[in-house]
Amino acid sequence: MKLATLRDGSRDGRLVVVSRDLAHAAPVPQVKTLQEALDDWDAIAPDLALLSAHLNEGRIAGTLAFDAVDCLSPLPRAYQWADGSAYVNHVELVRRARSAELPPSFWTEPLIYQGGSDSFLAPRDPIPAASEDYGVDLEAEIAVITGDVPMGISAEAAGETIRLLMLVNDVSLRNLMPDELAKGFGFFQSKPSSAFSPVAITPDELGTAWDGSRVQLPLVSSVNGQRLGQPHAGTDMVFGFPQLIAHAAKTRALVAGTIIGSGTVSNRGADGGPGRAISDGGVGYSCLVELRTVETLRDGRPSTPYLKHGDQVRIEMFDDSGVSLFGAIEQQVLPFP
Repeated sequence: MKLATLRDGSRDGRLVVVSRDLAHAAPVPQVKTLQEALDDWDAIAPDLALLSAHLNEGRIAGTLAFDAVDCLSPLPRAYQWADGSAYVNHVELVRRARSAELPPSFWTEPLIYQGGSDSFLAPRDPIPAASEDYGVDLEAEIAVITGDVPMGISAEAAGETIRLLMLVNDVSLRNLMPDELAKGFGFFQSKPSSAFSPVAITPDELGTAWDGSRVQLPLVSSVNGQRLGQPHAGTDMVFGFPQLIAHAAKTRALVAGTIIGSGTVSNRGADGGPGRAISDGGVGYSCLVELRTVETLRDGRPSTPYLKHGDQVRIEMFDDSGVSLFGAIEQQVLPFP
């Protein structure tokens, strides 16, 4: 099933079930918000699944026309947002861009940072940028929403806690990162509010593209209508979602509604190198810093700028028949205030 949260004037919006073709939506009578459903998932999910089936069969009268413009993030705010870096190729390139070495442990243990979860951008909200000098960048990712996860869970068991999947734009301010990370206390100002896809979906909606650990489909991103990347999300993902969840829960329990991100989807090149731009016959990149790093390695300096005021980004994933699975994250960078 597919779920979304519509604007209704309240902070947490109104939960709706969305048709498989993203054309129609039906209100959920049992609960008002997605968090309420996640809190009592075992009891609520069967009713949601039945409502979804009736919606897709055309058996519900008076449905709503679904429009992503009307959506908040599926979870407009969450108890926890922890973003991983499962695509080590991305981490390696980003660290190379700021002349930092990649510790060997990055290949054997997941890397996760705790992001701000008190306020997410809606999928069509602008990206507020106080200054272009901050180095505004997109990061196209996949995320899962979990149920309750006990502390110390194994990776083998952690997959059973995955309730929903979403797409993410993990907005990053690249030029603020070096000084902030040099303090040794992690990201804060350099990681503003993230945006999530209009729709969150249960794993079964992916069919064979979900193997219980990874999504076996390309993730498509563009800037100003120009394709930036279409790397395959199942390729080069060193740590699957169950491993990321187990790592996050090593010393603490995770509550229902926790969001765990994959990190920026990133593929190596056929030669084992950092990968090529689409214009060079590669699958491209899910963020600008990777492209800029490759340009620097090739030409001695980057030629692609970070996002400017007025630039537009789009992130989307399609099934094998070309149907959008989650709807699109579509945002414009705008000055703030």
